[in-house]
Amino acid sequence: MRKTPFFVCLSLGLLVTGSMYAQSPSLQPASPSASSQPAAPSGLQLPAAAPVFTYPYTKGYLSFIIPWVTFQGNTVTPEFKAATTIGFPFGVLVYYSATFGFSFEITPSIMYEHQTGKSPASKTSNVLFDPGPMFRFTHGWTFIPRLAFETRGRYGVTPVLNKIVARTKVVNYFLALSAPMRAGNSEPTSIGANLQVGFIFN
Repeated sequence: MRKTPFFVCLSLGLLVTGSMYAQSPSLQPASPSASSQPAAPSGLQLPAAAPVFTYPYTKGYLSFIIPWVTFQGNTVTPEFKAATTIGFPFGVLVYYSATFGFSFEITPSIMYEHQTGKSPASKTSNVLFDPGPMFRFTHGWTFIPRLAFETRGRYGVTPVLNKIVARTKVVNYFLALSAPMRAGNSEPTSIGANLQVGFIFN
C-alpha cells in the first residue's frame, strides 16, 4: 500500500513533463502543417518538414576578408609581402524570396605596413561601400554582383561567389571568393582576388 502514493506521484510527474514538452515553443515543428502529416509506418521515420519563411525578412552578418593578390597595370601586388590588409565586412541581408535578395555591406580595412627593422605600422586604410543583389541557388550557393565605392577615391564592381559551409541554430558559417575590379583616382584599372570568411546570424 505504501507504493501507491509513489506511483501516483510518478504518473502525475510524467503527465506534466509530457505536457510541458508538447507546449515548448523551441520544440514545435518549423512548419505549421507538420502536425497534419500522416503517421509513419512502424519502424520508419518521416523526413522533417521544411521551414516556412515569410518574405521579406532580414539577417545580419559579420566577416573578415583578405585580398590575396592585386593586378594593376604591369604591377602584381601579393598580400603579406610589403603590407597586410584585412577588411571587416558587415552588413544586412534582405531576403525577398527563396531565389532573390539584396545585400547592404560596409567594409572598413586595416593595413599593416611591414617596415624593415621596425615593428609593423598599422592604420585604417579605406572604407568600402558595396551593395548588391543576391541571386540564391540550391545547396547554399549565392552570387552577388556588388557595386563598389571606396573612400580612397576608387570605384567599380565586385562579383562575389558565396557558399554556406556549416549551419547551426545561432549562425550559418560561409566562405566567399570575390574579384574586385576598380578604376578612378588617376590610377590604372585593377583586378584582385579576395577570400572572405564569416557568419550570418539566424
